[in-house]
Amino acid sequence: MALREATPILLTLQLSSSYLSTNTIIALSVFFTLLCACIIIGHLLEENRWANESIVSLILGLCSGLVVLLVTKFNSSRLLAFSEDLFFLYLLPPIIFNAGFQVKKKQFFKNFTTILLFGIFGTVISFCLISFGAFVLIRTIGITNLTIKDYLAVGAILSATDSVCTLQVLSQDETPLLYSIVFGEGVINDATSIVLFNSVQSLDFSSINAITALKLLGTFLYLFCFSTALGIAAGLLSAFIIKKLYFGRHSTDREVALMMLMAYLSYMIAELLNISGILTIFFCGVVMSHYTWHNVTESSRITTKHSFATISFIAETFIFLYVGMDALDIDKWKTSTASAGTSLAVSSTLFALVLIGRAAFVFPIANISNCIKTKESAKIQFRSQIIIWWAGLMRGAVTIALSYTQFAKSNKTSATQDYALMITSTIIVVLFSTVVFGSITKPLIDAVQLRHSKPATSDSTDNLEDLRSLLLENSSPSEPGNSDERGLGRSSFRLLISYPTTTVHYYWRKFDDRFMRPVFGGRGFVPFVPGSPSDTAARDTSS
Repeated sequence: MALREATPILLTLQLSSSYLSTNTIIALSVFFTLLCACIIIGHLLEENRWANESIVSLILGLCSGLVVLLVTKFNSSRLLAFSEDLFFLYLLPPIIFNAGFQVKKKQFFKNFTTILLFGIFGTVISFCLISFGAFVLIRTIGITNLTIKDYLAVGAILSATDSVCTLQVLSQDETPLLYSIVFGEGVINDATSIVLFNSVQSLDFSSINAITALKLLGTFLYLFCFSTALGIAAGLLSAFIIKKLYFGRHSTDREVALMMLMAYLSYMIAELLNISGILTIFFCGVVMSHYTWHNVTESSRITTKHSFATISFIAETFIFLYVGMDALDIDKWKTSTASAGTSLAVSSTLFALVLIGRAAFVFPIANISNCIKTKESAKIQFRSQIIIWWAGLMRGAVTIALSYTQFAKSNKTSATQDYALMITSTIIVVLFSTVVFGSITKPLIDAVQLRHSKPATSDSTDNLEDLRSLLLENSSPSEPGNSDERGLGRSSFRLLISYPTTTVHYYWRKFDDRFMRPVFGGRGFVPFVPGSPSDTAARDTSS
């Protein structure tokens, strides 16, 4: 009787779970357990001198992959296969968006020229050096099945930095100049590397000449500018919609949902148009934090700030776990038939090129920037240059994802083994740079940087310069005719040459207050919410 009663229940359970894959459930359960372990261990090691959450996640991923490898008797270490689509469509967007949304815009744009020099020109210099060095040295080692496009792709792949370990140690309040440069350069660098990679993929290198180089440059500039413009447009559109429709009157959830969906939609549209989704969603986040965030209700502001940061944190931890576990994928290592000596030689060569390519632009660009700047406090000291150089030596998930994209799907049978060798060598570079260099980051910064010193610049200094700009404009010498306009123009030009950042910021604020904020809202805009104190006061006044 009991068996008859139990049979329908068992059949119901089987039918209800028939659409779920047991392997997928096990894999996700393991990953969620590891995520919880990373958060707990990372919290316990927060003050540790040698460890941080990125290294903990990577090591836990390696240990988990090793356990799976032993359980399957060295047949597989995969719980979830590494997928470029999973990385680029689901894990990377929230990280980049939160970076733009949480950035301190004043410090970021105050050092925007230096950030662009490092993030764009520096990445291009690194790309050229690594590509040329790989072409010369890897062929010398005996790897002959790679094409010119492959070597250029290697340059773009290894130019993508991962400064997470350094940013976890630096403080925006104690070292605002250094933090803004490392942070800004890291985001622009990733975007530039991916744009370069996509540019390389889109060109035909069967006949290389000067026109090919010009096409590569033109494609890069087109992708960079169009991606930035799309991100700004998406951010402004979200601000305009929320300001006009007052979603907060009915539901805070609608405001939060619309901001998330608009940001993600901008990334999807960018990928659909084959431009840089990273740049698009980053500048969408910057514009949303400047306009849209001020147009929503107070509860929505608190919710969005913590929601975006939490989603970004989980995605970041998941990526390091993912990379650590996938690094022990036995299939890749079996496909590559190269000897241990050859593998070590290729990995060492790639890492040496990363070191040289990084140093080739950090120190020259920093000193050029110092020559341009007039304020001593705004110059990049040699100690800070060392930290900027060190921060860009670590490679991460973007490097591995691009490497998979280039080398995992080969149509040439003769190049399969060499392609597998490039993937495994890239993994070795990522693991070594993250674990070894990442663990030394905190002691290095403690030794090099004066962490207890307070920044020399302050808001009052910036406001004083803005006031000085205004006074100089109004005190232009008078001349007959259109003297005011001519004097104003000459004074503005002199200020632009002498104080470019302050002058541009001053005129941007005037333009923003006069034209942008009345249309798109922003700071100072108070959303109307029924039942709020302002609404109650308005009803009392009308009665």
